[in-house]
Amino acid sequence: MRILLTGATGYVGGCLLDELQRRGHAVCCLVRRPERLAGRTSATTEIIQGDAANPADLARACAGVEVAYWLVHSMEGGVDFERADRLAAERFAAAATAAGVRKIVYLGGLGADDDRLSPHLRSRQEVGSILRASGLDVIEFRASIIIGAGSFSFDLVRMLVERLPVMICPAWLATPTQPIAIADVVAYLAAAADLPSDGPRIFEIGGPDKVSYGAIMHEYARQRGLRRLMIPVPVLTPRLSGLWLKLVAPRYAKVGQKLIDGLKNPTVVTNDAAHREFSLVPRDLRTAVGEALRSEHAAFADRNWAEFAGGSPRRYGGTNEGRVLIDHRHAVVSVSADKAFAAIERIGGANGWYACNWLWIVRGWIDRMLGGPGMSRGRRDPERLRQGDTLDCWKVEVLEPPRRLRLVAEMKMPGRGWLEFEVVPRDGDVTIHQTAVFDPHGLGGLAYWYSIWPLHEVVFRRMLAGIARAAVRGA
Repeated sequence: MRILLTGATGYVGGCLLDELQRRGHAVCCLVRRPERLAGRTSATTEIIQGDAANPADLARACAGVEVAYWLVHSMEGGVDFERADRLAAERFAAAATAAGVRKIVYLGGLGADDDRLSPHLRSRQEVGSILRASGLDVIEFRASIIIGAGSFSFDLVRMLVERLPVMICPAWLATPTQPIAIADVVAYLAAAADLPSDGPRIFEIGGPDKVSYGAIMHEYARQRGLRRLMIPVPVLTPRLSGLWLKLVAPRYAKVGQKLIDGLKNPTVVTNDAAHREFSLVPRDLRTAVGEALRSEHAAFADRNWAEFAGGSPRRYGGTNEGRVLIDHRHAVVSVSADKAFAAIERIGGANGWYACNWLWIVRGWIDRMLGGPGMSRGRRDPERLRQGDTLDCWKVEVLEPPRRLRLVAEMKMPGRGWLEFEVVPRDGDVTIHQTAVFDPHGLGGLAYWYSIWPLHEVVFRRMLAGIARAAVRGA
């Protein structure tokens, strides 16, 4: 089956792409930036560069397609996202009709279909109406909050719970919702491709738990081991809450304001059509949150942090991805990969840390006073490491000579830390990537990271320079 997938570089679209490829479908992805799918597509997947709002690009993408997924929205764009989504949906419906597409699958939002809907939810349901007006077989799923590592709603929960030990909670945090795990959303969307044609249909989907947004935050805090006090107040309107969001989580404020506007509307399943049509049993909230946290951990455990090179300009506190904070640096050195990695592998113990050794000693004393191992454990061998070796206050977690060394911190601190080195060969030289990764535990973890950032600027910069010099000398 040939399938068109729009929104493949988004969160839900990216998860759905993996599942469609796993099922062996021939997928065509219409994206503006094909490089964002690099390394994520199979041999049967075609990438078409284009704009989902451009009629000509849509016509090219829809040619020869049996099933088309519409997972595009414009909330991160301009102010008039409703108009942008309306025009894009109309053009998509026209292109699909002209190309003879058999079925359209769309993911919208739950909420009573009345004039009290927020602009965000109203727009999602309007798009569904436009698609159904095409006369094609349209399967519209309506979902509430999606729980998953990378979901904007889940990221917003994480940001607020991690940063705020005490939260002033407006009345809308008690609005009933029916959250659903990303794996269940993807399963519904993928199954819709094989659903027999029976005219336009709307399926409301959700997990088994009808809870409030505040309850989702409590469950996240419980699984992260965080104690959080939530004080309900009746006076904070969604608008005032949006202004408050700009203070505590500015990177989420633009889209978060639009989502908060929709939290005044109950978003619960009101019919069981999806249960009758699909043989799926959605996960409960506890399972969904647990899977999201484990997925986040797996994602950054396997992350290639060298991708941060050449990214956004450096700023105080580094970069964040998900719940982790990242200090990435790199240096180009005219040596072989073996020579560069040999210098990295000699780090620590009696060999020292290439810079500011006295600061490492002080950090070790502090760690010993807190009950940690300090810096006195040294290393097993002055030249070679093995996976599982202790290295002062670190442990070798990943060792892949001559490419990668990852150390996990065993010192006492409010979170979990890693220090990773990666050697990437270039034309006649190599790039040494050095990345410190920190998973903060609540507000204390954030305060710890940002307070020691000035030391990072000195220690990690000089350490990388010292490794580069040692690699040259060893050559």
